[in-house]
Amino acid sequence: MDLAWLAAAVFVLLWQSVECSRAVKEWTYAEAVGQSEWAEFFPDCGGFSQSPIDVDTSRTLYDPSLAPVQPLGYGQYGHEPFTLSNSGHTVEMPLPSWMGVAGLPWQYSAVQLHLHWGNGIGVATGSEHTIDGQSASAELHVVHYNSELYANISQAKTERNGLAVLGVLLEAGSETNQAYAHILNYLGRIRYAGQKVAIPAFDVQTLLPKDLSHYFRYNGSLTTPPCYQSVLWTIFSEKVKISHSQLLKLETVLYSSKSTEPEPRLMQDNYRVTQTLNHRLVLSSFFPVSVKIYTDGEISAIVIGSLCGCIGLAVIVWFVVKTIRTNDVAKNLKPDMALKTASDPEKKEEAAPQPEP
Repeated sequence: MDLAWLAAAVFVLLWQSVECSRAVKEWTYAEAVGQSEWAEFFPDCGGFSQSPIDVDTSRTLYDPSLAPVQPLGYGQYGHEPFTLSNSGHTVEMPLPSWMGVAGLPWQYSAVQLHLHWGNGIGVATGSEHTIDGQSASAELHVVHYNSELYANISQAKTERNGLAVLGVLLEAGSETNQAYAHILNYLGRIRYAGQKVAIPAFDVQTLLPKDLSHYFRYNGSLTTPPCYQSVLWTIFSEKVKISHSQLLKLETVLYSSKSTEPEPRLMQDNYRVTQTLNHRLVLSSFFPVSVKIYTDGEISAIVIGSLCGCIGLAVIVWFVVKTIRTNDVAKNLKPDMALKTASDPEKKEEAAPQPEP
């Protein structure tokens, strides 16, 4: 009897362990096991070197030794198609092992790329990293592992400097970005979680900004669970533009749910909020110039204040000019009166009283 009870208890514990493991894997951004709960289920998510961060350009340190980033093999995509997939959290594309990046402390080999975005409502939000408190509309991450020190990403992802991620901030513009069309044009074929589609291979470097010499660098983490603090981040200063229609497609086409689920859930706001820097140092490969971006209210206040200032200045100038003119008239009037008096002796004599005899 005791053995049967013990066996049953062990079975229950094992079942609960399996269920907990399964639940831990099913994290979300805003629902069950959302961002506020990640640290409870994934301890590294509560660490002191988490990503993303807000890059305060006034507090970055210029490092002249930071060389331009050098993509390796990005343009050698061969004839094999790429695979685009819906992971339930993002759209993801594995990269060939011969691709990599140089210009970093170690040699890194490419693993995959993916995107983060918002919901299209209100101001531009969707990027994970921000610069001087300003978000972009979306963000591209190109993930690499340290192939100089580790055999594969499984070994590298838990080690310091085991991973290197290139971050590209995206903003909406008027023109279609043909490079991003290679990805965005196929989103309709992977609408539901778990779906995949083969797409024509293309030059991955065209997804990056043209200027690869201006960037910020810091040590951080994965921005999704398990949030391993093993990432050397490179955030490019130059933003890449995609069209408004391309951004709308990214924000409205994909679902985080599977096709078999009765209520589809749109994949939106799949970005993590910025994390505390915790005395980490953010390096810059250039001398950044801080640019203040004002809100509509601030702009209105500035305009009204400027107008009031101009009106006040005009009133002061008018008063000064009027005062000067009045004084000039008074000065000119005195000589005229004196001259008039001197030139009219008869009236002067008439006005003078006559002595009595």
